[in-house]
Amino acid sequence: MADARDHYEVLGVSRNATPEELKAAFRKLAVQTHPDRNPGDPSAVTRFKELNQSYQVLSDPQRRSLYDRLGHRAEAPGSPFGQGGPFAGGFVDISEIAIDGILGDILGAFGVGKGDRGNIVRDLGVTFEEAAFGAVKTLNYEKHVVCKDCAGSCSEKGFAPETCSACNGRGKVRFQQGLLPLAVERVCSRCRGSGKTVTHPCKGCRGSGLMTAPAALEVTIPPGVEDGQGRVIQGAGSRPRPERPAGDLELTIKIAPHPFFRREGDDILCRVPITFAQAALGAESEVPTLDGKGKLKIPQGTQPGATLRIRGKGMPKKSGMGRGDQLCEVTVEVPSALTERQRQIVETLAKELGQEVQPLTKGFVDKVRDFFGG
Repeated sequence: MADARDHYEVLGVSRNATPEELKAAFRKLAVQTHPDRNPGDPSAVTRFKELNQSYQVLSDPQRRSLYDRLGHRAEAPGSPFGQGGPFAGGFVDISEIAIDGILGDILGAFGVGKGDRGNIVRDLGVTFEEAAFGAVKTLNYEKHVVCKDCAGSCSEKGFAPETCSACNGRGKVRFQQGLLPLAVERVCSRCRGSGKTVTHPCKGCRGSGLMTAPAALEVTIPPGVEDGQGRVIQGAGSRPRPERPAGDLELTIKIAPHPFFRREGDDILCRVPITFAQAALGAESEVPTLDGKGKLKIPQGTQPGATLRIRGKGMPKKSGMGRGDQLCEVTVEVPSALTERQRQIVETLAKELGQEVQPLTKGFVDKVRDFFGG
């Protein structure tokens, strides 16, 4: 290809030659160089093939544009711009490429990228109890559907869309990148890829072919669902265009706070106040659970901050086998006001206990003694 003559030189035309001038030059030279007209000239076949190749390149606007930029190497064997190459013809179609991140944001400003797929994102609120045992919730929302007045044609009755003049009905346009020797192809911004333009838009949808309509969807919440858990319902979103299918509905579960419980994995936690007598003597206290009222056994000598467990009263496990536990953090309430008789009783108890200390208190006293070096 390095020794090949310039295509314009072969045809004997200028680089600004029009398609008509190219055709006229080819026909004239084809008659002169055709092998049938030169039976005694063995080089006639080579000259005719050269002439035909030059005309094939220059008569194709796409191949001519690429040849003007790259010369013969544009269609050299192994060239990425040749037939079978990734950029065959000198352009790349990026209309359907899924581009994310910063590059996607930049190209999105020029109408390049994934585009609107009709996906709808919504939060679905549930109570703590619904998250624990499951529920069926009705989600009311709005989405875009095909216009009922024009059935998606975008035009008033009696009229039809016309061929888009910007892309000549292709639905795609090409533009040249200044730094790259190739053209980029994207969806036509005027007709949005349909290849048609609306001259008499439908009054109901203003020529979009779509209208907003209310929608209601029943969503099944599985037992043990977690806050922030996502779910995708295919086809429940909006139509991005009349001719395209509806997108998806993307749901995020939002669990409302509970006044008594909080969750840690499959277990639920709560705080339970008890009296000094219950902590010292032991008792059985009635506490709330997800299943209603429950019994909490308080061992004798229970210390403040101790965690007591009620088995099987937590959240359903992800494995589907059983439930977690309910963990009750004990807080001992000290009376803020005592009657005279109660004061006397407490004072008597204090004298009875004397200096005897419990293990926790003993450990604290030892630490204080060590701190002061006593």
